[in-house]
Amino acid sequence: MSVTDVATVRPKSAAVITTLDGVVRWEPGAPERLQQAALELFASQGFEQTTATEIAQSVGLTERTFFRHFSDKREVLFHGQQAFVQAFLDGVHGASANASPMEVVAGALRSAASFFPDERRPYSRMRQAVIDENPALQERELHKLASLAGALADALRERGVAELAATLAAQSGVTVFGIAFAQWIRADERRSLAEITATVLRELLALTRKATPARP
Repeated sequence: MSVTDVATVRPKSAAVITTLDGVVRWEPGAPERLQQAALELFASQGFEQTTATEIAQSVGLTERTFFRHFSDKREVLFHGQQAFVQAFLDGVHGASANASPMEVVAGALRSAASFFPDERRPYSRMRQAVIDENPALQERELHKLASLAGALADALRERGVAELAATLAAQSGVTVFGIAFAQWIRADERRSLAEITATVLRELLALTRKATPARP
C-alpha cells in the first residue's frame, strides 16, 4: 500500500530562463520538472536502471542542478513530505476545542483529501506502480506513514488527548487514509478522495461501535 504520493508533484510550472552576467539560470520550476521526468523514466525503464544524470538531462538540466534539489533519486518520489503532513495537521488545528479524538482525526482526513485533487490521480497511479516494483521504496513509504502517525499523535496530545487514545486515533486515521488512497488510485475509480475517505471512516466507526470489549 502506498499513499503518499507522499505525494507530491504539483502541476508542472513552465521553466523560465534568465541571464545574469552571461550565465544561463533556471528559475523556479526545476524541482517539479525533475519530479515529472523522473517518474516517467522510472515507469518506462525501471527505478534501478535510471540515473540522476538521465533525469536531469531529460529536462535540459545538469546533474548538479538535480542534487541541488534532491539528495538522491529516491527522494524525488518523496519530496514534499512536510507539506503532506501539514495538510493533516491543518485539519487538527482547525477542529473545535471540544471535538473528540476521532472527530479531530476526521477533520485531518478531510483536510488531507484536499491535498490530492482528481487531476493528481494519474501521477499518483504511476508513482504507486513504481513503488510497488521496489522493496526499498516500499520501506521508505511505510516510514513516511509511520512519521505521519507520529505527527498526528503528537498534535492530539497537544490538545490534551491521553497517550493511548492519541496513538490509537492517529494510527486509525493513517490506516483509513491508506485504504482510501489505495482505492482512489484504482484504474476504474471515479470518486474523489474525500468521498472515499468518508466512506472508509464511517465503516471503521461502525465496526468499533459494534465491537464488544473482551473480558480481562
